[in-house]
Amino acid sequence: MTAPFRATYRLQLGTDLDFAAARALVPYLAELGVSHVYLSPSFQAREGSTHGYDVIDPGHVSDALGGEEGLRALADDAHAHGMGIILDVVPNHMAADDANRYWSDPALREQFFDVDPVSGRHRRFFDIDDLAGVRVEDPEVFAATHALALRLVAEGVVDGLRIDHPDGLADPAQYLRRLRDGGAAHVWVEKILDPAEELRPDWPVDGTVGYEFANDVAALFVDPAAEATLTELYASLTGETRPFEALAAEAKLEQATTTFAPEVERLRRLWPQVPGLEEGLASLPVYRTYVEPAEGRVEQADRDALAQADGLPDAVRHAVLLEDDAAGAGWSDLDEATRREFVVRFQQTTPPVMAKGVEDTAFYRYVRLLALNEVGGDPGRFGITVDAFHAANARRPVHNLLVSSTHDTKRSGDVRARLCALTAMPGEWAGAVRSWFEVNAPLRTAGAPTPAEELLIYQTLVGAWPIEAERLEDYLEKALREAKVTSNWIDPDLEHEAAVKAFAVGLLDHGPFRYGFDAVAARVAELGERVALAQTLLKLTVPGMPDVYQGDELWALSLVDPDNRRPVDWDARRAALAALGDGARPTHETAKLHVVAAALDLRRRRPEAFDGGYRVVPAGDDVVAFLRGDAVLAAVAVRDDATGAGGWELPPDAAGRWRDVLGGEEYELPDGATLAGVLGPDGRALLERVG
Repeated sequence: MTAPFRATYRLQLGTDLDFAAARALVPYLAELGVSHVYLSPSFQAREGSTHGYDVIDPGHVSDALGGEEGLRALADDAHAHGMGIILDVVPNHMAADDANRYWSDPALREQFFDVDPVSGRHRRFFDIDDLAGVRVEDPEVFAATHALALRLVAEGVVDGLRIDHPDGLADPAQYLRRLRDGGAAHVWVEKILDPAEELRPDWPVDGTVGYEFANDVAALFVDPAAEATLTELYASLTGETRPFEALAAEAKLEQATTTFAPEVERLRRLWPQVPGLEEGLASLPVYRTYVEPAEGRVEQADRDALAQADGLPDAVRHAVLLEDDAAGAGWSDLDEATRREFVVRFQQTTPPVMAKGVEDTAFYRYVRLLALNEVGGDPGRFGITVDAFHAANARRPVHNLLVSSTHDTKRSGDVRARLCALTAMPGEWAGAVRSWFEVNAPLRTAGAPTPAEELLIYQTLVGAWPIEAERLEDYLEKALREAKVTSNWIDPDLEHEAAVKAFAVGLLDHGPFRYGFDAVAARVAELGERVALAQTLLKLTVPGMPDVYQGDELWALSLVDPDNRRPVDWDARRAALAALGDGARPTHETAKLHVVAAALDLRRRRPEAFDGGYRVVPAGDDVVAFLRGDAVLAAVAVRDDATGAGGWELPPDAAGRWRDVLGGEEYELPDGATLAGVLGPDGRALLERVG
């Protein structure tokens, strides 16, 4: 029997955490209060795989993790504790490896993989040459690659599937319908939505994996009053005055003309007279459109997205919208099959151009406020209003995942919270950074780091402080190569990289820097922890299904992978949860765990309150407050001073007896009670009605 969906806990399986090790965590996760163990890809991957996304056999559970027997044992243990399993599935690609029989057999390769007969290249996963695109749109290929996943669902071993990168598929909607027809009743998609974009309503899914919430909750705690100060700081130090949109467009065009030149050439062979293809691919404002040429289906959202693509030639726009008579430029000379293939491949090509151009390039160049540089985010959007946050919550599917940290986020939720807190002290931050540029000048070598790189370093330090030299060096190497300004992955400038690393590590022992930095870092940490606890409380109480990334129930100051995949100290977490369970008062170290455990326990005890009801309690721009059903009241101060909270009355039916879920006390709320009587000095409240 499927466990009721309440909250998930993501585990990154590997050599240090196989199925047997995960089984040992089941009692702890049950006590923490999650309903589902959310596993990273678990099918047979390339030998030595550290993440499981390089699958070589989707019909076999990974031997390195413990095989199908180990997975079933884990599921049995989870079920015995009232929990279920959600499994990450990779339909878009497999490893192009001799150990992969589908790849090594020429006949199977032709059937299973999307290989170009002219160039001999396969369609890639983004820019990774040894991850080849699978022709999952073929019914036989779908059946062969999904037989195991659907059998595990049918037999109750797995309760739901998380689908990796559906935007890479030829027909995502068709694929998702086949999953549902195959018995997968609960599916989540790793769909990256633009802040103004909605999940397609006809997709038979429970929701996305939650990046939109991560970006909204971060933007909520970004004070728009700080924008002018931080923009001026960024521009004056780096000389960069263009908005983020301009840098993103430039980076996307770079990717279209270099990294993805083979994909562009494949499109051009289909339509030799196609005009402005690179500019068109780079100008789409969303990851992709979902026109279905075989059915002649075009949604208004597709028309809107293509209309906003300023660099898209009219001929290409008409072609993708299936307006054949208006396309011109040789389009009418193509047969129907070629036209359909062009539309499909155009739509498959825009996602990697967007992802590599924005997430893996522009996010490392535009360093005004790194809290906003997150997967699915818009660094040009400097904060959102409380009303906008409420509106997004009200639209969200009840089982949509809610995340703050994942294996793919650029920074953990706690690092992001610290960087959001910089907007509460913009003048102090700007003054400190300017002074650091002066006192640290002796550490620079031959123009390294550049001003943008130096500003990135300072934000990284306050966000992840304290941080070891090795972690800092590893992060900076990746950041420099992703930015592709002074170095890159293909032809790295090792001399420049070494100079930047030496500068950053030198800061750790540089007295003139540390004299002022330590005080600023302490202030940022203090403000950031308040933000992090507030964001955690919101994640656990707004509509949707909260996810806890492994280890994130305690403070987790992690950077982009592989930093966020470091081993977790499970013993420390078990001991901390046991102490709280025995009545110990939360400490600084266990403050976040206390919020997580208390809120998850509330969700377990009062499921009816979280099954859909969401009533906003008006509180201006200072406080987010809402009722879940008629039994749960949550409120969080958005700004540190929350000056307007005292004058906002709770609704009349909020009168009665309530228990403070985080503090344990019970008290009466009279008619006319205000939020000032609910919010404590820490700016957070979670109440449940008594009786």
